[in-house]
Amino acid sequence: MALRGAQTLLTPEEYITFERKFIPNANTVRNEFVNGKIVPMSGSNLAHNLITGNIAIGLHEQLKSVGCDVLMNEMRVSSPLTSSYFYPDIVIVCEEPRFEDNVFDTLLNPVVIIEVLSPTTEAYDRGEKFSHYRQLESLQEYIIVSQDRVNVERYLRKPDEWGYTSYQDLEQKVPLASIQCELSLQEIYDRVTFPE
Repeated sequence: MALRGAQTLLTPEEYITFERKFIPNANTVRNEFVNGKIVPMSGSNLAHNLITGNIAIGLHEQLKSVGCDVLMNEMRVSSPLTSSYFYPDIVIVCEEPRFEDNVFDTLLNPVVIIEVLSPTTEAYDRGEKFSHYRQLESLQEYIIVSQDRVNVERYLRKPDEWGYTSYQDLEQKVPLASIQCELSLQEIYDRVTFPE
């Protein structure tokens, strides 16, 4: 069932059926769902994988004793208010995870979402995707990490707005207030080589 060129809008239920039935190996193909349309996600490169792994390992070590789980790549997140579905690079859930149904593959209550930018997804991650993420009541922090230079951006939910801070020095640490831990940029970018 090829949907890349299809113009037909799908319901959220049709999308979930498609993902579960026709894409049994989410490790090779991931599709997000926005405004009734399937959005194919491209694969990732070495820098993206190193950064994602570095962050997940660093957070796992800090969170393993406090009841929060660090989930990578394959955990779909639902934005019920916008009837959309996404595959963040890293999701952190605290307390009891809530799922859309008894298949346990679509999370409803992330506390932190982290996206590692790529040239093809940067505008989408900063714009449309973040606008959907902001609708999640549970979400407290959204972290965007550049892969082609040292730059980590943190959005923190406040009562009436989202606060913004940027970190661009390898000596800095990014505080994650909602989960009471921090990540150094040195740790995030360990073994990552930047383009000239």
